[in-house]
Amino acid sequence: MTRDPWGVPTVRAGSLDDLAWAQGRVTAVDRAWQLEVERWRSEATLAAHVGAAGLSWDDFAARARLDDTARRCHDALDPETRRWVAAYVAGVREGLAEGAARSPELQALGLPRGGDGGWQPWTPLGVFLVHHVLFGSLGTTVWRGHLLRSFGPRLGPDLAAALGLGPPDGSNAVAVTGSRTASGLPLVAGDPHRLLERPGVYQQVHLVVDGPEALDVVGLAFPGVPGVAHFGHTGTVAWAVTNAMAVHQDLYRERLRRDGDRLQALGPDGWEPAETATVRLAVRDGEPVTVETVETARGPVVVPAWSGGEEPEALSLRAPSRVDAALGFEALPRLLRARTAGDVEAALASWVEPVNSVLVADTTGDVRQLIAGRVPDRAADNRWHPVPAWDRAHAWRGTCPPPAGLRVSDGAPWDGVAVTANDARPDVAPYGTVFAPPHRAARLRALVGDRTGLRVEDLAELLVDTASPATGLLDALRRDTGPETGTPAARLRAELLAWDGRMDAGSLGAGAFAAWRSALVRRVLDLPLLAPLHQPTGVPEVLGPWLSPVERVGTALERLLDVLPRHGVDVDALVRDALADAATAPAPDWGATHRLRTVHSLDGTGWAETVVRPADGLPLAGDTNCVLATASLPGLTDLCLRGPVARYVWALADRDASRWVVPLGADGVPGPHAEDQTALWARGSLIPVPPTRPHPRPTRSTGGDPVTDARLAEGTHPFGEGRTLEVRRLDPDRDAPLVHSWVREERARFWGMTDHTEEQVRDIYAYVDSLDTHHAWLVSVDDRPVGLLQTYQPAADPVGEVYDVEPGDLGIHVLLAPATTPEPGFTLRLAAALGAVALADPTIRRVVVEPDAGNEGALERLRRTGFELGPEVELPTKRARLAFLRRDVLEALLAA
Repeated sequence: MTRDPWGVPTVRAGSLDDLAWAQGRVTAVDRAWQLEVERWRSEATLAAHVGAAGLSWDDFAARARLDDTARRCHDALDPETRRWVAAYVAGVREGLAEGAARSPELQALGLPRGGDGGWQPWTPLGVFLVHHVLFGSLGTTVWRGHLLRSFGPRLGPDLAAALGLGPPDGSNAVAVTGSRTASGLPLVAGDPHRLLERPGVYQQVHLVVDGPEALDVVGLAFPGVPGVAHFGHTGTVAWAVTNAMAVHQDLYRERLRRDGDRLQALGPDGWEPAETATVRLAVRDGEPVTVETVETARGPVVVPAWSGGEEPEALSLRAPSRVDAALGFEALPRLLRARTAGDVEAALASWVEPVNSVLVADTTGDVRQLIAGRVPDRAADNRWHPVPAWDRAHAWRGTCPPPAGLRVSDGAPWDGVAVTANDARPDVAPYGTVFAPPHRAARLRALVGDRTGLRVEDLAELLVDTASPATGLLDALRRDTGPETGTPAARLRAELLAWDGRMDAGSLGAGAFAAWRSALVRRVLDLPLLAPLHQPTGVPEVLGPWLSPVERVGTALERLLDVLPRHGVDVDALVRDALADAATAPAPDWGATHRLRTVHSLDGTGWAETVVRPADGLPLAGDTNCVLATASLPGLTDLCLRGPVARYVWALADRDASRWVVPLGADGVPGPHAEDQTALWARGSLIPVPPTRPHPRPTRSTGGDPVTDARLAEGTHPFGEGRTLEVRRLDPDRDAPLVHSWVREERARFWGMTDHTEEQVRDIYAYVDSLDTHHAWLVSVDDRPVGLLQTYQPAADPVGEVYDVEPGDLGIHVLLAPATTPEPGFTLRLAAALGAVALADPTIRRVVVEPDAGNEGALERLRRTGFELGPEVELPTKRARLAFLRRDVLEALLAA
């Protein structure tokens, strides 16, 4: 296992099973806390480890029978997949003690080797269920049931539609065919949106098998789940996933009664036995809680008390994973082996839940749009609200036939572009009820337009667009004559109408819009018409976020403004009153209130203060309905707790040109790679994926332009006055202690490793040593180490993406060792000597450097040395200033 400069692991093995073991082990080392807390959630033992704050989840998990469902799904796996999952679990067990020792959370809880119990063969399936049991329609179905109960006959169809459509998801995926790209082969890009958890929900991985089963995959994995489920690139085929918004879960209204010591449920044929069990939930520092779990013929009862009808009821959950004892894990190893779009489609034929929209493209130019997952065939009402279990009309009738995969062509209607953004497209509309408004999908298509020659950076730019579809709300503002001229409210109205509609972090107009929107949500929420929303729901606490009146009104605000006049509400008055409310204080720019707020599993516990959150509070652009969907909760908070949990662009012409980023970092433990991607994520930058394999060594052509291979002539060279200069290839194991002592000093902050450990420095230079395009050298004068020199091919480095690389360019970084005895003129003499070493290669025509744009000392030294300063450029890790030294200038300096 090696790591790239961002700490992303490359895991290499000789077989697929050995790879699963190694992936499990490295995940345990990097994400031990995350693995353990998700295991506890799947087993309903969270409260046993973190106290009463975990009890609401445990109650739900026990009633939903998550652990038993995971076990059933595991037992039904084919032998090959079951063996592969077992190998991953064995790797987790092997690495967990090492990972737990690194975890401040486990140490704070007094669990130095991990939690009670241990990883079972089915735990990865339980972890996946934890992530997705509330990912579907369950919460929205409960909300609609609450609307029907609380409003009764007063809930007309228009109000039901306005309030019942649910919060939009924000995920995006775009694929363009080769006719639209500079390379002539497809590009695929996307950004899944979920809760912004700490550590991040996705783990960047590079998985390699050598030998007969050879494969080489980069992708985003769920920690605790082997392989790469949702976003991956195998070198010849790449795929992206968004939520298809299909309703695959149903809630049934159950009527239960006791018959002696037996429990019965009313079914289509009358009273029938229900399965019960008693579960004892342990609570750290508290008394255990006993829960009676109930399972009817429909499924586990997840809401034990659902009042409001003619007699007491409960709600049971029916889902394909429980009914069919399947999640679709057989697809995961097949995805790793996929080589074509057809292979991906075939692999996903076994996928069960959740139901996904998939964009896939391969190196033959084949681009497809797929739907993966099982949707039950049943009455339409089942998809909308809880239905009576005793009515045969609501029984499942099997599974809907999956829609055929679609080929994305260069002709109409595709025109070489496919977009999925949780929107109601023809291939998914029959299976869902709640889809995202069409703005994001339409905006992405408009941004692509008729452009050709698209590159990786062009698709990355699409995903950070901040245009807001606020026209409906602003139209309500325009319709009204407005407040009295000269008042603060009138000035706010004028500012809003002059706003450019972009939710940029530095925009005062966006900040003013958000303040007025929140005030309007609160005004609407206080309407007597909507008083039933505030009635107690009686549902488990874990479902509370889906039943928040303020969040639902904020989501439905524009639809409600259209509906409310039919119910006698003066919307113009609401608009004016909200203006007056918001104008009581000047609104700051959007980024002052729209800031990152990550969520941690210890929130709400006695150990919450042990969580380190350096990134929290970072100003963010975007908003809920922008393509850059950094969601806020109007009327409640402008903070962003949900947003893009990854961003990626897959290049099919050259996998190594692909880019990605996550909100925090690759490591789940505070340190150099815990949050080193945060600033890049916030501003829309991406980092390189680990290289496919060691690059082939460049060769010098006998004709045409020469190619520089970035290697220097190792050995001893003259340094003048009888002294010698030695340039030696850096040995990561031998030289790491010395290099670490240099890079940790404040004077070396521009090197970017001041907070790195010796082991991390060793890992970085082991990675560099594995490349044929980048090299590290230890430089000594008279046997005394005086500096670190790095050389590289600009065309194989991110710097090559921000300037036009010329044949014969050689990139250089130099870090001087701290001087024990200062020697006047030493730096310039060393630069000249290294220049002479470089000129020994006749193919080198120009030296390229890119110091930090703010490093004035380095820039001045470059000027004195003869470098020509170029433009400032944005690199993944910094803002840099390019500088160039041509061969003829260097030769003249040496001759002088």
